[in-house]
Amino acid sequence: MARSPTTSPIPLYLCIDQGGHASRALVFDGRGVLHASSLREVGVQALPPDRVEQDPEELVASLQAVIAEAVVALGSRADQIVSAGIATQRSSIVCWDRCTGAALSPVVSWQDRRAHEWLGRFSAHASEVHRRTGLMLSAHYGASKLRWCLDYLPAVTAARREGRLAMGPLASFLLFRLLAEKPLLADPANAARTLLWNIRTMDWDPWLLERFGVPQEPLPRCVPTHHPFGTLHLKERRILLTVATGDQSAALFSLGSPQPEAAYINIGTGAFIQRAFHQAPEADGLLTGMVYRDTDRAVFVLEGTVNGAAAALRWAEGEWGLENIEARLPEWLACEGDIPLFLNGVGGLGAPYWVAEFDSRLVGDGEPWQKAVAVVESIVFLLQTNLELMQTFPPSTARLAVSGGLARYDGLCQRLSDLSGLALYRPAEHEATARGTAYLLAGFPDDWPEEKPGTPFVPKKNAGLRQRYQRWRVEMQRAL
Repeated sequence: MARSPTTSPIPLYLCIDQGGHASRALVFDGRGVLHASSLREVGVQALPPDRVEQDPEELVASLQAVIAEAVVALGSRADQIVSAGIATQRSSIVCWDRCTGAALSPVVSWQDRRAHEWLGRFSAHASEVHRRTGLMLSAHYGASKLRWCLDYLPAVTAARREGRLAMGPLASFLLFRLLAEKPLLADPANAARTLLWNIRTMDWDPWLLERFGVPQEPLPRCVPTHHPFGTLHLKERRILLTVATGDQSAALFSLGSPQPEAAYINIGTGAFIQRAFHQAPEADGLLTGMVYRDTDRAVFVLEGTVNGAAAALRWAEGEWGLENIEARLPEWLACEGDIPLFLNGVGGLGAPYWVAEFDSRLVGDGEPWQKAVAVVESIVFLLQTNLELMQTFPPSTARLAVSGGLARYDGLCQRLSDLSGLALYRPAEHEATARGTAYLLAGFPDDWPEEKPGTPFVPKKNAGLRQRYQRWRVEMQRAL
């Protein structure tokens, strides 16, 4: 999709977004205006009970296609692209041949929990792992996935024996395959989700590597978020890629520099709530992460994760035989009536509970629309639980900003505002990850206006929702 040409040559930024269900390439200017975009859907293979994989070659091909399409859509203005950035799914990993670039494993998705039983043997070290990494001892993160590949994939074992093995975050694999220099590098946001990266030293941690039995030699070299990663070769064009980060990390910057009094929520396959800090905070039940680092600054976050957002709606379609839930949600969320409670452990129960195996269930019953609304409200309840933990850190949260695919539902946004008692803002531009990447590429510009005004939500009295939330908390404790 091309926008009308501008009259003067302005710098443009190519933003590559590899997400769970689609690969995108979007081109923004230095004021956050979108000039071109392209999208390709990608497959996800779920193998019950705990395996979730993607085809690495499909992801590479999809990115090559969308990058080419976005550049073609610009026409002669493609020469105005001054740099590129990439944001990817965090916690997903790949093993590959560092000589040929061929993938030696599937993309083991962030949703995959195949090694959670193996990881349980390290429970005595959970506090130390959290202190070093800012993460919980969870199979969603990379360490147990990498160890599984080393133990069970003959091609990985052979490559390690022959000195050909590279392994690490999905972002590192994509950089290796897309860039002419074939770099073996990892940015902080993606390295941090391996459970092997020390948030204080900002490098691979020898103690963690030894505990989890992951060798350091095949891992990428750790570099800042803003770094000369390499060059995209697009026929006669050469574009330097200078930013690499995670999808949720980039989304935090979609409206500009994150403000300390705001909480930022991104709701897609999973839902994530973040608050930004200049130093690394620590809180029981929440994650501490680094979302950006260069020579001049570092941005840390407290983060809560909800593994089942859109994934929970897909689960409900399969489990309860509901059809096309997302298309019908606007109507259903506006309905009046009794709503059952949904205890949402789809994909494993995330923050602040951290239970790998949790039996998702309804408390009560209802018509299809009531069940679907119960799933949506479970997402709201889990986000509210995390927000309440974050409120213990000054300054107090004064407002919410929400983005992501499910944020398009007014009924969900209004419930978030009602339950939190906070004003909520939903930008008109839903591509938060790509727009945040553009902000980083543009160098944190002071002027980062929105092309179109977003939608504000003001909290309303909603006694029924609050009562359901209190009952839901009781039921969650009972289930745990």
